[in-house]
Amino acid sequence: MALPRVLVLVLAGGAGGRLELLTEQRAKPAVPFAGVYRLIDFPLSNCQHSQLPDVWVSVQHHPASLSRHLANGRPWDLDRTEGGLLVLPPYQGTDRGGWVSGTANSLWRYSPLVRDFAADALVVLSADAVYKLDYREVVDAHLESGAEVTMVTTEVAADDASRYGIVEVGEGGRVTGYAYKPDEPSTTTATNEVFVFSPGPTLDRLEDLGAEHGEEGLEDLGTHLLPAQTGDGAARAHPSAGYWRDVGTVDSYWRAHQEFLSDDPPLDLDDPRWAVHTRGGRHSAARVLLDSAVDNSLISGGTRVLGDVHGSVLSPGVVVEAGARVVDSVLLPGVRVRAGATVTRAVLDNEVVVGERATVGGDGAVTLVGRSAEIDAGGELPAGARFPDPGTD
Repeated sequence: MALPRVLVLVLAGGAGGRLELLTEQRAKPAVPFAGVYRLIDFPLSNCQHSQLPDVWVSVQHHPASLSRHLANGRPWDLDRTEGGLLVLPPYQGTDRGGWVSGTANSLWRYSPLVRDFAADALVVLSADAVYKLDYREVVDAHLESGAEVTMVTTEVAADDASRYGIVEVGEGGRVTGYAYKPDEPSTTTATNEVFVFSPGPTLDRLEDLGAEHGEEGLEDLGTHLLPAQTGDGAARAHPSAGYWRDVGTVDSYWRAHQEFLSDDPPLDLDDPRWAVHTRGGRHSAARVLLDSAVDNSLISGGTRVLGDVHGSVLSPGVVVEAGARVVDSVLLPGVRVRAGATVTRAVLDNEVVVGERATVGGDGAVTLVGRSAEIDAGGELPAGARFPDPGTD
């Protein structure tokens, strides 16, 4: 029996404004994670392990930063003569052309291409979460259920639930209620931005909603499409008990890194049965010198550590000079912490230079410093660098 024909659409075109300085010069899915990875590596690796070789990536903001990373799709086995990786930029020339204004609007714009592909199932993903998931398993359950949409769900903290699409689930997994980022969530069961749609009925419904609300009024999937499918009893839930973390805010991004520094990290990124793949770099081995002290940290290739590093993630090319101290922080590629400087509870973007004896962070909040900033001893951080207490998003 032939496998169902499945198309994966990764919606990677959002501005990522909640990541502030980290997305000023790069697409959100291109944001580094755990030293050597990018956020988009997680859904693409899941596609490879799920044996789904037809993957389209919708891009928009800072597309070059993502296109350079994706290249021909080889790390995820998507460099194929037929199928494989297809990057979809904004375009003009048809009545569907123009700037994408939301995830549902994006699906509406590409619906003629999706129809032409003639898939049995359409998997729609975001690219701002860290997780592993067998999409093929979800597709099989969706096709068996006869639903119009299957929402993969996860449990979230009650004080964080208003950031997500919240569902109520009844007998047999039927979704009986859906609310998009509600002020007062009725449950803590959230969609984790993985959806499997039956393409024909979903696109037909989207056309009707577009006629009713206008193409710009479609906005996100959770604005009109998912509530309409839920209201008609056409939505099913597929619970996922595995690790899943949305890293779409500075604080959640920092906290996710801290989880990977534990003695028992939530995911084994090198597990040969489900490894997370990325575009390879050309960095030498990390160098940790004798007089330095490193503990509970992730140290990427091409780094040089002469000082002390505790509970931190160092991306390729980072240098921590003698006498410098880095604590509970995430340093992105090319950061240099000079002699005697201290960095505490901070995220430093590419090529930041912390000058000799300078201090960054350490007041209990998560501090973010934008790309290429230079911080001198006694100098002030760039405007907008401070973020709320870690208890809030």
